[in-house]
Amino acid sequence: MDAVSPTIINLIIFVLAIYVGYHVVWTVTPALHTPLMAVTNAISAIVIVGAMLAAALTETTLGKTMGVLAVALAAVNVFGGFLVTRRMLEMFRKKEKKAVPMAEQGAAK
Repeated sequence: MDAVSPTIINLIIFVLAIYVGYHVVWTVTPALHTPLMAVTNAISAIVIVGAMLAAALTETTLGKTMGVLAVALAAVNVFGGFLVTRRMLEMFRKKEKKAVPMAEQGAAK
């Protein structure tokens, strides 16, 4: 019996991860979305560290180029995630009441 190719096993794991990830993200309630984004940003920061290590340990030009590309894409993901999280938190802040000028307060009486 022949062994299954590691490439096929990795492809199956990749497809299953996409499937599970899709269903996990779309079933998150809106109240949990902001904390989930914060955790995702932390995971992306770990990916940046791993990509830097991988890029530093490669010897080929292609490997270093792919490592730098991975670091750049993960950095965009982290910074974009922080911007989206901040914007979402702004939606939950209480809106301040506008100050009524003194002239209008006297006229209203």
